Amino acid sequence: MINWSPSFLFIKGEGPCAKITTMRFKLCLSTLLLSTTIAFGQTNPTIMTINGQPVSRSEFEYSYNKNNTDGVIDKKSAEEYVDLFINYKLKVQSALDAHLDTLSSFKKEFLSYRNQQIRPTFITDADVEAEARRLYRESKQQVESNGGMWQCAHILIGLYQNAEKEEADVAKHLADSIYNALRGGAVFAELAKKYSTDVDSAKDGGTLLHIQKGQTVPEFEKALFALKTGEISTPVLSPFGYHIIKMIGPEDFPTYDTLRPNIMQYIEMRGLREQLIDNKLDSIVTSEGKAITQEQVLDRKLASLEEQDINMKYLIREYYDGLLMIEMSNREVWEKASKDEKALEAYFRKHKKQYKWTEPRFKGIAYHVKTKEDVEAVKACIKDVPFKQWAEKLRDKFNADNTIRIRVEKGIFQKGDNTLIDNEIFGEKKTVKPVNGYPIDAVFGKKIKAPESMDDVRDLVVTNYQEELEKNWIEALRKKYKVVVDKKVLSTVNKH
Repeated sequence: MINWSPSFLFIKGEGPCAKITTMRFKLCLSTLLLSTTIAFGQTNPTIMTINGQPVSRSEFEYSYNKNNTDGVIDKKSAEEYVDLFINYKLKVQSALDAHLDTLSSFKKEFLSYRNQQIRPTFITDADVEAEARRLYRESKQQVESNGGMWQCAHILIGLYQNAEKEEADVAKHLADSIYNALRGGAVFAELAKKYSTDVDSAKDGGTLLHIQKGQTVPEFEKALFALKTGEISTPVLSPFGYHIIKMIGPEDFPTYDTLRPNIMQYIEMRGLREQLIDNKLDSIVTSEGKAITQEQVLDRKLASLEEQDINMKYLIREYYDGLLMIEMSNREVWEKASKDEKALEAYFRKHKKQYKWTEPRFKGIAYHVKTKEDVEAVKACIKDVPFKQWAEKLRDKFNADNTIRIRVEKGIFQKGDNTLIDNEIFGEKKTVKPVNGYPIDAVFGKKIKAPESMDDVRDLVVTNYQEELEKNWIEALRKKYKVVVDKKVLSTVNKH
């Protein structure tokens, strides 16, 4: 199946139409129960039937309004939109007749989308908040049971573990000098900013926050917790170098409000929201004696949400139908047009006149080389080679083994596409921007008045052939399936 997101519909069966803006009208259950018969009996009439299947006015309005918002360039009236809507529905019907809805790939993709819409509704913001507070309490309890948190500062004189003796002696001498200066009354923060190689803490005067037992290397930790508040250690050697440590004192565990943004980020990054949903689903299954599966719980929830929110119903239906339509269109139009070479060639020959150009074009390459010898070598390499193989031949001969001898632009160029070709082929006198490292410019190919083969205009032929296949397919669907539109109901769209 093709990955598809329900953000477009109905332009010649394939193109982007409009960004979905889904407005959800939440109805309270009591009001819904009182008004169901009136709202969906008398005021939601059938606007059309397609192959005997009724389509309600509200479904048509949902699709029409979403695809004809103020930002849409090609905005249509309800009457103009009818044919696009019908064509879409006919494609879906053909997909159902082909049993595409029974494919495991379709079921997997649809259920994945459905779950994205439904699963989040099983928990509330309050559930997530409760989980965040639980994580906070556990973290606080763990820290306090491990001796709490401490604040300290250090000045690090960095030293590699395999440093030469001379380097080690220099580092030790500097560390001792800084320690003696501190004993003589120097300010710790100032010396940290000036000498510490721990850049992150140095800018804060050497301060390290939230130190817990077991967090640092043993040499540092042993020296730290041997100090009383305000004391400074002698230079201590660790795998990182020499530390002069100042004990600032015990630190209170941060408040919940302070840590809440970090906790919420942690919840999202670790997928804990999904775990909460799984737990809620498991709880529902267990409470019902395991007489129901999680899948059935999700189905039941979807039915409930669709009763309360008609737009949710149509959103899910739209994705379901859209997946079918995309896959059927791929089989009937897109894949055929892109892969059926014989059909493309036949279409090109039949419509060759429509692909004539008003001005000649250049079929060839503009290339840049480092030596004069390569100018002729390039020409010799591809002289008797079919045009579509040029790139491969040049790459194999000149740019193999990560040695790039040439820079090449290949294609069918019209005037204005390439400055070098404009000058050499079309007689222009423009300044060519040099390619760094490749001082010699050249072109090779020929000027042609019209496409020589289908490959010369392949993209355009594929597009045109797709349009023909689409047109023929729609005509066949219109003949196969009966469509009846109630124009009286159509005239009331968005007016009731």
